[in-house]
Amino acid sequence: MLTTIIYRSHLCHDVPVKALEGMVAAASLRNAEANVTGILLFNGTHFFQLLEGPEEQVRRIYHDIVQDPRHYNLVELLCDHGPTRRFGNVGMELFDLREHAREEVLQTVLDKGTSLYQLTYNDRALQFFRTFVESTEKDNYYEIPPAESWEFVPTKISDELGPFKASSATDYTLALQPIIDPLAQEIIALEALMFTREGEMSNVYCDSLRGDDIYEVDLVSKKVAFEMVRERDLRGQILSVNLLPMTLVKIPNAVDYLLHEIKINGLVPEQIVVEFTEHEVISGIEEFTAAVRVLKSAGISVAIDNFGAGFAGLQLLAQFQPDRIKINAELIRDVHKSGPRQAIVQAIIRCCRSLEIVVSALGIEKAEEWMWLESAGISHFQGDLFAQPYLEGTPSIAWPEKKGLL
Repeated sequence: MLTTIIYRSHLCHDVPVKALEGMVAAASLRNAEANVTGILLFNGTHFFQLLEGPEEQVRRIYHDIVQDPRHYNLVELLCDHGPTRRFGNVGMELFDLREHAREEVLQTVLDKGTSLYQLTYNDRALQFFRTFVESTEKDNYYEIPPAESWEFVPTKISDELGPFKASSATDYTLALQPIIDPLAQEIIALEALMFTREGEMSNVYCDSLRGDDIYEVDLVSKKVAFEMVRERDLRGQILSVNLLPMTLVKIPNAVDYLLHEIKINGLVPEQIVVEFTEHEVISGIEEFTAAVRVLKSAGISVAIDNFGAGFAGLQLLAQFQPDRIKINAELIRDVHKSGPRQAIVQAIIRCCRSLEIVVSALGIEKAEEWMWLESAGISHFQGDLFAQPYLEGTPSIAWPEKKGLL
């Protein structure tokens, strides 16, 4: 199967530009042996390359490129399949943008093409060449340092307080995980997450429930969360709780129940954020929207959890104007080296910025993910890189410290 991979990267600062000639010569021999075509553009700082040929050989060569220490911040922009090659000659060809006018370079690249139809009908891969040559996306080429540049220093924010005991017996428990601003070393909120008594996530427990029982448990678990905050003496913290959208539809007095439990536990609505997941189809959108209006009128903030993962993210965004969204962990995973994920995240940020909606990122596990997202404009994060959900008190947070400044 004919496969095309396009990527961009930064040339390492300690690699002399004159070394390019030898790099390209070696790559050309390797590509020719593998029946792979390589078209490489270089602008003095960034590489941009198209590889096309048999799938197995292209992927093997790309794997070796990823491991090459002479460049960094490698971002895969496209991996696709097609009927015919765009460029007929195997090997490697370098186009140095510093030596030619933009229009000349682009036309020279296009002249190398061997498929008239693809060149005529706005082939997507060739549009990437145009964008790179015209430098229309250069502001998004974030130059993040290696993960080893940071050290994550755990800091206890409270002593372990022992297992939390709710006022009524439950066969589940709750854990707290902070949402933080790492550079400001500030706790933005604590999220209460449901776990089984055996320490498994809430979906394992909820899968055992039948019918509408899940909505009753979903609502009552918020009472347990408010009790936890009161018992832990965390009433000065903002608390985020998850709520299934259909809980507000299936249980008519759900909002009154929440407001009552907030009050009797010594909390105020303004410190509560209710996060709605978009994993669930909302069959009563008018009833749901009306209930959300009541929540917001009482002073409770609302958020869309796992934005980008489910059925109704854009609809919810337009329907009830959340105060914040949390980008789904699947979109965040390895965002520092995925062009499609970067484009989606940047679009979400631009949209929310124009609507004055706060954006946070879920599931941060790698320093590179965090650094790229910080560069893109996100400052609120949640994930195991900083703190795992903690069942017996408030969690230890690993704050980032720049190495050499410790």
